[in-house]
Amino acid sequence: MKTKDLTLAALIGALYTGLTLVFGMTSFGPWQCRLSEALCVLPFFFPATAPGLFVGCLLSNLLGGLGPWDIVLGPLATLLACLLTVRCKNRVLATLPPVILNALVVPIIILVSAPETGWSLYPALTLQVGLGEAIACCGLGLP
Repeated sequence: MKTKDLTLAALIGALYTGLTLVFGMTSFGPWQCRLSEALCVLPFFFPATAPGLFVGCLLSNLLGGLGPWDIVLGPLATLLACLLTVRCKNRVLATLPPVILNALVVPIIILVSAPETGWSLYPALTLQVGLGEAIACCGLGLP
């Protein structure tokens, strides 16, 4: 990795963490719209940002997340979404990997972190998280 790419990845990771923590009220939980997720479209244009987004998500979840499952699964979902975004052929489709992956994975993290809520809520949580992710990625990240 070139110095320029490493610097870009570090900058994006720091920006992701900062945005997530500053807007913490909307960054964690079932009704989340993590504004920092708008940055997950960047790997379409700049593949070197993918590691920074992974580290940014990891730091965010370490500092304010829902515990061990969130620390492990959240950043892995972000990394996979970024790697799939790099492979997209157009910028509109580049918003789909983070929206779909987070809509599927984040509800699992929420339900494992709060097992008393019951798995019957998985479909509703999927819609809630997916909507928040679509707002961030399509509404903010795409433009």
